[in-house]
Amino acid sequence: MNALECIAVDDEPLALGLVCAFIEKTPFLNLSGRYSSAVEALQAINNKHVDVIFLDIQMPDLTGIELARVLEKAGTRAPRIIFTTAFNQYALDGFRVDAIDYLLKPFNYEEFLRAASKAQAYVELLQKASAASNTDNKDEYLFLKVEYQLVRIAYDDILYTEGLKDYVKVHLKSDPKPILSLTSLKALEEKLPSSKFMRVHRSFIVNLDKIGAVTRNTIQIGSITIPVSDQYKENFSQFLSKWM
Repeated sequence: MNALECIAVDDEPLALGLVCAFIEKTPFLNLSGRYSSAVEALQAINNKHVDVIFLDIQMPDLTGIELARVLEKAGTRAPRIIFTTAFNQYALDGFRVDAIDYLLKPFNYEEFLRAASKAQAYVELLQKASAASNTDNKDEYLFLKVEYQLVRIAYDDILYTEGLKDYVKVHLKSDPKPILSLTSLKALEEKLPSSKFMRVHRSFIVNLDKIGAVTRNTIQIGSITIPVSDQYKENFSQFLSKWM
């Protein structure tokens, strides 16, 4: 794997210099830019390939969290983010914008290297997932972000998924404890093959192969009864017609 292309963003010159020195010291990282504002960084990101951003949070004009939210709209191809900040109260915000890690200033090289290694592992997994999507096995599994790692989940292991406010619960055949991922049900729906999965409610997507029984308004998967809402009844009725 080639070195990760990295940029550092911090409005404090000493902090920016330290992060840049750490990047240059790390064999699997390549420093391709250093910026004192998130606005400058955004312009650079739009013009070149960036794998990882070491990003301060409290900056004028555009904060690190605000920049992360802009990049989040770009999806999985957006750079991965490692926050570098003196304020621990932003940790939850960092998690919500899918950050790889959260370094609390002052941090040493060992802490920096641990976060950078997470980024390296994450990017490698993304590349493997992308490669797998181009093979004959593309309909066998997906990768989901769970906390600060990517977890591979076989489609056949999924019973149904349940959308919460900021999270999705993935209920599995192999584990009574569901997997919790910080994503939307809509985003997950786009990843799941429509030949195997169907959304039947604003809060539920079901694995069609796991349906044990149905009524006009409900689906039974194991001991769980899932409602079919009016919005999705027509599609579900078309599916049922193939059974009859």
